[in-house]
Amino acid sequence: MSSVLYDAQGPRAKRRNIVFTAVFLVALAALLWWVVSTLNDKGQLEWALWEPFFTSGEAWSTYIWPGLQNTLKAAVLAVLIAMPLGAVLGIARLSDHAWIRVPAGIVVEFFRAIPVLVLMIFGLALFAEYTDVSSDDRPLYAVVTGLVLYNASVLAEIVRAGILSLPKGQSEAAMAIGLRKNQLMRLILLPQAVTAMLPAIVSQLVVIVKDTALGGAVLTFPELLASANTMSGYYGANVIASFTVVAVIFIALNFALTSFASWLEARLRRSKRSTGAVLGTADVDDINAAEVGGTHKTGGNAV
Repeated sequence: MSSVLYDAQGPRAKRRNIVFTAVFLVALAALLWWVVSTLNDKGQLEWALWEPFFTSGEAWSTYIWPGLQNTLKAAVLAVLIAMPLGAVLGIARLSDHAWIRVPAGIVVEFFRAIPVLVLMIFGLALFAEYTDVSSDDRPLYAVVTGLVLYNASVLAEIVRAGILSLPKGQSEAAMAIGLRKNQLMRLILLPQAVTAMLPAIVSQLVVIVKDTALGGAVLTFPELLASANTMSGYYGANVIASFTVVAVIFIALNFALTSFASWLEARLRRSKRSTGAVLGTADVDDINAAEVGGTHKTGGNAV
């Protein structure tokens, strides 16, 4: 049976795919066996190296939990600042006024082109030279600054692309019934664009969480990955065990974030299904009256 996307496989193609699958599984099993045997020969699978993570809470309370707290602190601060800033920049790039659109475009393109690590190093030097921020807090400030400047620029492009992806007829219809430009953006375009942008936004949030590790590698920021370095030295060079635990934590954290985003996207799509109601001129009058706090009977000024 054929479909629009592909033709149904014949007996020969099915046998070939079965052979390829079997060969791949054998190769994967051989690779896993080689990795495990190599680690075992190097003594990395000895129970003494993994014991601190299962038999006592010292490793978790002294190293992992404080590092995770710093990672989450930097990521949450960066998200809370970068998301509204990115939304403002993205909407500004769609402005009809060149004095708003051009500076916003310059800011976005400039910071989007600079590596986030360079922005972090620049932020550290900036706080050390021109502010009174203590040396203990400078790494956190620098990490958040770098993450905000870079990711706000990326989120601005996501917002702009999400709004431009909507059918132009919706904007034309809204303008035809008397909605102003700010009403069009706030009531029509942004609510729909959020659902379309959500997968890309979540991907960027995952990037923010992972990029906090750059601060630990270069700026001595005591985040989760940096804590793994200290922890592996304290427990007898159990590098594989320490970084495996940290990797599992990062995977669980990012998986929880993407799972929540998938649930939220599905919920938003269900809640935004059309009811079939038609917006009349009286409804537009009510919207315009609410905007200005009055009860005028005209359709509002279209921009």
